[in-house]
Amino acid sequence: MRSIVRTVRAVVTECNDATRRLTEAVADPERYVIEHDQAPDTYQMFLIRSAATLIHEPSALGRSLGLTVR
Repeated sequence: MRSIVRTVRAVVTECNDATRRLTEAVADPERYVIEHDQAPDTYQMFLIRSAATLIHEPSALGRSLGLTVR
């Protein structure tokens, strides 16, 4: 029974992670920029284009509990 619960939990976790990555990819402003391989012209454009790619690390307490970067 525990093995089945662990398997279901792993599948649900993987589905949640895939959904989160897909949502981030679709909402990424870099996708909609015509010249995405060029550097941004202004600092404001840099902030807009890089906002979706920032990764927030867990707090020290979260790291001690084994949480990973999301």
